[in-house]
Amino acid sequence: MARSTTRPVVKLKSTAGTGVTYVTRKNRLNDPDRLVLRKYDPLAGAHVLFREER
Repeated sequence: MARSTTRPVVKLKSTAGTGVTYVTRKNRLNDPDRLVLRKYDPLAGAHVLFREER
């Protein structure tokens, strides 16, 4: 079967207050209701929580 090509784009904003944003494609393995993800914030120099903007 063909894999679905429509994967929603999610905008993530850093909670560290640095203003860093990521635009990612939602991973189907992730919980669809997850609102925070840990990603690397280059301005903070560490992995911090990123909150989804819905």
